[in-house]
Amino acid sequence: MFCMEEMRSNYNVTYACHYHVVWCPKYRRKVLVNGGDERLKHILEEVCSEHNVIIEGLEVMPDHVHLLVNVDPQFGIHRLVKLLKGRSSRLLRQEFSVLKRRLPTLWTNSYFVSTTGGAPLELVKHYIEGQKRQ
Repeated sequence: MFCMEEMRSNYNVTYACHYHVVWCPKYRRKVLVNGGDERLKHILEEVCSEHNVIIEGLEVMPDHVHLLVNVDPQFGIHRLVKLLKGRSSRLLRQEFSVLKRRLPTLWTNSYFVSTTGGAPLELVKHYIEGQKRQ
């Protein structure tokens, strides 16, 4: 069961919705390097902050992104992912011209999402943090 500190609420819903999300650049190209990875983290943090989403874990690999977030179920994980991928693609392609030359679009249309209800939250956080060490 969740402790009350993990619970969040809006006007009519109390929730603890944790999602592990993973997505990749088109063709799984290793383009999230040379400052693009840090800029991407900043963009994701900005979008999440604007929409009252808590980032509990974030790791940018050269060819994919891991994100652990706490999202209002009425806002929806699909809406969040669309906002994250849309803004980050537009801004990164404006700021890093190599992304325009190497890829027709920055992200694939697909992504992976899983609720963390079956696993302890600390285990999922540890998994995401360990991605860089592998």
